[in-house]
Amino acid sequence: MMAPSVAAPEGESRYGEQSGQRHRSARARRAGWRWLAIMLPGVVVLPIAAGGCTASGRPGGHAPGHDARARTVAPPLPRRGQARSVQLVVEASGDLLIHSPVYERALALGGGRRYDFAPLFVRIKPYIRSADLALCHVETPMTPTAPSGYPVFNTPPELATAIRQTGWRVCSTAANHTLDQGQRGVDDTIRALDRAGVLHTGSFSSAAARRTPLIMTVKGVRVAFLAYTEFTNGIPSPHPWSVNRASAGQILSDAHRARMDGAQVVIVNLHWGDEYAAHPSSFQLALAGQLTRSPDITAIVGQHVHVVQPIQIINGKLVVFGEGNLISNQTSACCPAASQDGMIVLLTITVDSSGARVTFIHYVPVWVRHPDYVVLPAGTAWRTDPADAAALRASYERTVAVAGRGPRIQPVPAHL
Repeated sequence: MMAPSVAAPEGESRYGEQSGQRHRSARARRAGWRWLAIMLPGVVVLPIAAGGCTASGRPGGHAPGHDARARTVAPPLPRRGQARSVQLVVEASGDLLIHSPVYERALALGGGRRYDFAPLFVRIKPYIRSADLALCHVETPMTPTAPSGYPVFNTPPELATAIRQTGWRVCSTAANHTLDQGQRGVDDTIRALDRAGVLHTGSFSSAAARRTPLIMTVKGVRVAFLAYTEFTNGIPSPHPWSVNRASAGQILSDAHRARMDGAQVVIVNLHWGDEYAAHPSSFQLALAGQLTRSPDITAIVGQHVHVVQPIQIINGKLVVFGEGNLISNQTSACCPAASQDGMIVLLTITVDSSGARVTFIHYVPVWVRHPDYVVLPAGTAWRTDPADAAALRASYERTVAVAGRGPRIQPVPAHL
């Protein structure tokens, strides 16, 4: 195995893409259920299904075959007038931003013959797999041609395999770098995710796929996932349907269509905001205000700015403005120190006879260690990684200071 490569951050543009309380534990499984015990003040212990979701068939290669082992047999939703409710835990995380030192490290982990990204995520894998539905965000295109980093990205398709191995079942693909390789890059990214058995939305290979919302069945609940980007770095879209752009009218129309198609929960992913700004931009605030007024939209999660942004309540709904970077080569050498920070967000969504709503958010602060690019849970990794203890504690405090905490929002400091 090759030694880890140590690379200085590559060139930077205004788009910022660098290459370069108590115990929480897993409980015994009973009849296919995994118990995730979250014992924080005022928090109910929630049962979480051991598997993932089933997907409804979609045209245009939009819904590949799903692993039967990930399916969950769950009781039906309560009928109107019944008191019982269904609770889902949905995971969402930050940018998978694959700069050249990151894929070079994956090549070293693959013995110089293949790219193996999975070890970079092994420390956060339990959090991803704890969710009923795990969502990821793919910022860069994946094609089988020669990989490249900033400024025009091309990521080895083996990333899709690592996504699946880590436990993500659905990914958003609408980002400012989606069109870096043109429509071929869009098509190849979709093909890589399809082959890995990962669902996707946000960029498309056909108008038919664009028109059809991605709807999954999770614990008997129909969940729609929609994804959009505020910009494409000035690259024109090859087709009107190649990538979703973030406009209130389009998002509201798509959310309503998803409801008409039977969705009971609608989650919107937005690639938006001003890079390195911990405070939401005027565009973010205005769009969040419009979307949260819609009864069709259940939750909003976001990425892009490469630092963590707040979790706020707008029009009575919890909005995760920005989860930071999940993985990248960004450090304080080029960018704010917070560009090594991110968070894995766990949304508890309650569905009952009155509808669906986010009732609680836990988040796991994470930090990307260099030069091996392993993503670490910042709240606990200092116990096993004492050399990084100071950096991990600083990262944890930065994230909590921005993301916030409260009766419905709590950081998670402990391992599963």
